[in-house]
Amino acid sequence: MSFTRRALMLGAAASLATKSALAEIDNEDQWFAGTIDDNNVVFRATNMAMVPQIYRRQLVQYQHNQRAGTVVIDTNANFLYLALENNQAIRYGVGVGREGFQWFGEARVDRKAIWPGWTPPAEMLKRQPDLPHFMPGGADNPLGARALYLYRDGRDLGYRIHGTTEPWTIGSDVSSGCIRLLDEDVIDLYGRVPIGTKVLVLEHVS
Repeated sequence: MSFTRRALMLGAAASLATKSALAEIDNEDQWFAGTIDDNNVVFRATNMAMVPQIYRRQLVQYQHNQRAGTVVIDTNANFLYLALENNQAIRYGVGVGREGFQWFGEARVDRKAIWPGWTPPAEMLKRQPDLPHFMPGGADNPLGARALYLYRDGRDLGYRIHGTTEPWTIGSDVSSGCIRLLDEDVIDLYGRVPIGTKVLVLEHVS
């Protein structure tokens, strides 16, 4: 079985597990366990027992032809890979863009932020006029603990790789195009990814 086919099967199985979990978030507190103090911000730690095993951060074999340090996002399987040498990678579970908000291709990390503020794009404000026009960084900010800002040819694409206050959405197609990770995972990724890193978002296969 090819790696791609195996990843697709894993992603499908995990999506079922996540959908099951999504149906049971009447008590969202079960998704958290204790707190973490990070850069003077205290946030709720993820209860990893609630996260399907394949979406937990792990070192995996990953056949690729990318330079080590490249970020590859598999939107089918809801995985983000940080490519390493010798066909290995660190794999993170992610939430990706829902239907109608997906995008693909190459980008570059040209900006990074710790506990970033959030300015909803104009299109989102049109859809949800009750949203604040700006939200300062902090434990309740939807961008979470870190953000990596994606650019192409010097232009901000408006998409970010960022944390989330909703760990149950990892493994789902839920966002408006951004790539979301657990806060613990985006903190880890932030420390490994310098400015200038290539990001490749693979095309979604129906």
